[in-house]
Amino acid sequence: MHWSLGRQSSWVQLAGHQGNFQVSKGGEVLKLHSEVEAKCLDSLMRDPLRAFVPQYHGLVTRGEHCYIRLEDLLSGLRKPVIMDCKMGVRTYQEEELIKSRTKATLRSDMYQKMVKIDPSAPSAEEHAQNGVTKWRYLQWRDTTSSTSTLGFRIEGIMTEDGSVQRDFRNIQTLAQVTEALLYFTGGQLDTLRAYHSRLLALNDTLKNSPFFRTHEVIGSSLLFVHDHSRASVWMIDFGKTTPLPDGRELRHNVPWVEGSREDGYLIGLSSLITSLSQAVSVVSWQQQDGCGEEKTVK
Repeated sequence: MHWSLGRQSSWVQLAGHQGNFQVSKGGEVLKLHSEVEAKCLDSLMRDPLRAFVPQYHGLVTRGEHCYIRLEDLLSGLRKPVIMDCKMGVRTYQEEELIKSRTKATLRSDMYQKMVKIDPSAPSAEEHAQNGVTKWRYLQWRDTTSSTSTLGFRIEGIMTEDGSVQRDFRNIQTLAQVTEALLYFTGGQLDTLRAYHSRLLALNDTLKNSPFFRTHEVIGSSLLFVHDHSRASVWMIDFGKTTPLPDGRELRHNVPWVEGSREDGYLIGLSSLITSLSQAVSVVSWQQQDGCGEEKTVK
C-alpha cells in the first residue's frame, strides 16, 4: 500500500470536505468532479503556474461519481506537517452576493456555527429565524478573521502525529501569523527559508501568469507541506475560480469593492512573505544569540 494513504485521509480532514475526496493509490488523490475546477486545472497545465499546482491527470469514474485525478502532494514525505491557508480578502463570489439579495436561503447549519463562535454575532431577526444566508455567514467569517485585513487566513494545521488544529480565528496581526508559522515549522530555519523562497518564486510567477491575470481566484488555498527533509507550497482548490469577461484583467493587490471582482490574492501572499521573513529573522537571531551565549560560557 502506498505509504501516504493514511495521510491522505488526514489531508482530506484538514481540507474540511470529507465527502469530496476518495483515497487513492499510485500517487493520486481523487476529488469529486467540478466542471469549474477541471477547466481551471486544464488551463493551468499550460500556464507558468503549472509548477505550483498539483498535476492534473484528467477524470475517472468510481461508481456513480466522476472524480478529478490529482497528484498526491504528500507522496514521498514521511510524517508530513500540513497547513492550509485560504487566500484572498473574501471567500465569496460576487454572484453569491447578488443571489443572496434576490433569493435568500436561510441556513440553520451556518447559523449554529456562527452562534457557537459568537452568540452575539447574529441579529435579532436572524436569532428569531434560527438561520442566516450563506453570504451573510461567509462575510461574517471573513471580517472576523485575518481574511479581510491580511488577505488570507489559516484554515488548519495538521501536526506530525496526524492531529488537526483549527483554532486560528484569533489571528489578526502579522506578528501573530509569525508566531503561528514558528509553531507550524517547529522553528526549523531550513524549513522557513524553503517556504520563503517558494513563495517568492510563486509571487514572480503569478505576475507572469496569463491565467492569474484573467481569473477571479476565490476560495483557493495555499497548501504548505513539509517533513524533516523537504518543504513546498502548492496552490489548490479552484472550484470558485472563474474567468473574467473577454479582455478584462485583475490586479489582485487592491482592496475589493463590489463590482470590481478583485480578490486580493496578492495582498495575502505579501502578508505571508512578510511573516515568513520575520520568522526567519527570529530564528536566525535566536541561533546567533545562542552561539554567543555558548561562547561566553566557555
